[in-house]
Amino acid sequence: MSIALAVRSKGRIVIACDTKRTFGSGQVAESNLTDIKVRKVGNAYLAATGWGLYSNILDDYLSKKRSVRLTDQRSIFAFFRMFWKDLHERYSFVTDQRHDDESPFGDLDASFLVVSGKGIFSVACDMSVTEFKEYYAIGSGAPYSLGALHALYHDGVDPEAVARKAVEAGKALDIYCGGPVTLFSVRATR
Repeated sequence: MSIALAVRSKGRIVIACDTKRTFGSGQVAESNLTDIKVRKVGNAYLAATGWGLYSNILDDYLSKKRSVRLTDQRSIFAFFRMFWKDLHERYSFVTDQRHDDESPFGDLDASFLVVSGKGIFSVACDMSVTEFKEYYAIGSGAPYSLGALHALYHDGVDPEAVARKAVEAGKALDIYCGGPVTLFSVRATR
């Protein structure tokens, strides 16, 4: 469980995450483990929340790709469509998580946040890609961080300061969020 969020303002887009990692109901001291949940992919940043194994899978999967474009809604969907296919072909221990017989879609059982110069994009567990104009958050701490983002955000706000405060809100109110905050920034291109 985690908190990952992004804020767009003043010509920049900031992505921020906590660094806590839990193991079921257990956790490890911050001095003993810091989980980096954001990775640079080409000119974009990708954060994952959900199963910790996704960090290993993503690192392995991305190491075998020459170039990955995560710039807009279409390219992000194309990446996750191929990722879904390869998850089932190359990582045999991955199963479909959906237990809802009424849904025709698979379930990644994780959420992703992508930040590129073109925007803030959420990839839901069913692989739907949604673009957000100002801010968004994913993970177990998202409800708290979204409340903070809503209260703190206004046009012209310092995106780094707001992102840090919103992650801190998630950390303060969700027991599965914690550790130092990591932040990365890109210049907004549109």
